[in-house]
Amino acid sequence: MESFQKSILLPLILTASLPGLVFCYSITKGPENATVLAGSEARFNCTVSAGWKILIWLFQGSPVLTVLSSQGSVETTERFSSRNYTSGDEFTSELIIHNTQLGDSGRIECSIQQPSENNFAFLSVQVNGSLLIKNSTLTVKDNQTIEIVCEALGWAPAPDISWMTNDSLIDKSSYVTQQSPGSHGLHNSLSTLTLTPRDTEVLACLADIEALPSPQNATVTLIFDNSDAENYYSEDNRSTWVIVLAVVLSFLGIVLLVVVVVVAVRCCLKRRGSTYQNEIRKVSAEKKKEGDLENWQRSGSENLGYIPEELWNTEQSPGIASLPPMISRFAGPDYNLHISSVPKVRPQRRTDYLVNPKKIRNVTLV
Repeated sequence: MESFQKSILLPLILTASLPGLVFCYSITKGPENATVLAGSEARFNCTVSAGWKILIWLFQGSPVLTVLSSQGSVETTERFSSRNYTSGDEFTSELIIHNTQLGDSGRIECSIQQPSENNFAFLSVQVNGSLLIKNSTLTVKDNQTIEIVCEALGWAPAPDISWMTNDSLIDKSSYVTQQSPGSHGLHNSLSTLTLTPRDTEVLACLADIEALPSPQNATVTLIFDNSDAENYYSEDNRSTWVIVLAVVLSFLGIVLLVVVVVVAVRCCLKRRGSTYQNEIRKVSAEKKKEGDLENWQRSGSENLGYIPEELWNTEQSPGIASLPPMISRFAGPDYNLHISSVPKVRPQRRTDYLVNPKKIRNVTLV
């Protein structure tokens, strides 16, 4: 391919070099260095003054694109293309390198076939590798020192590693970074951060190379576990609550005991009062009953079955004559007759006498 390109370009160069001996022109602004990421495009500009006839781009010492003032660009491969701009008497050719690879790093030249008129720049292709922290979250305890490892794999060149916490850079003395070669010309880096967290925080590991617009980062969240202090405070609070609860329960127990005692005393007093009133009622009822009985005994009718004392005395004393007419009179229908010859003395009667009792009385006649 290169021999084919040279066979095409040499005649063009020889043809263009003959008028160049007569006319004088120069490169007013040559290409500038460029650093790009692998897989992206690289662009270089070359500006020449009026009167130019031919412009040749060389990549790593080999011509890859030719621009003729009379015909324009002559492109021989898809990876290299150009754009042309004219401003006044000046002409600018832009070389575009597509899908750059790590091996594309090298020298880029712009030539107009004039002595000491070659301008060159350097292309640097860099590779953005991977960056990771194995654990996205870590739980740490009070006064615990930990180590966090950040791995940067497959970079070119080896990246610069730094650490941040809460948007502030961590001092370089807190971490150590080691670099080692990888495969296919790539590099690996290993950074170890040592710290003693005091609170929950987010740590960021940053990897930076020139081609990156901003550093690549990997983060880890440190969860500060102050369970010991919380347990201490919780135990203290628990003991405080236990004391308060004991005091409250004691007070409630005393109040409840007082209420029970008061209720018991009132119940006892009420029972005693009711018993006393019942006794009073019973006594009053008995007195009333006795009074009613006496009144009944006093105002009651005569007992028709009563046998006067005289008859009992006549039966007992043979000297006293019987009084049959009197008996017959008692047997008659007139129940309200009274004997006037003998004074009637009503004996006191007992309420609990027997039925038909046999009474014996001693009578003294005067």
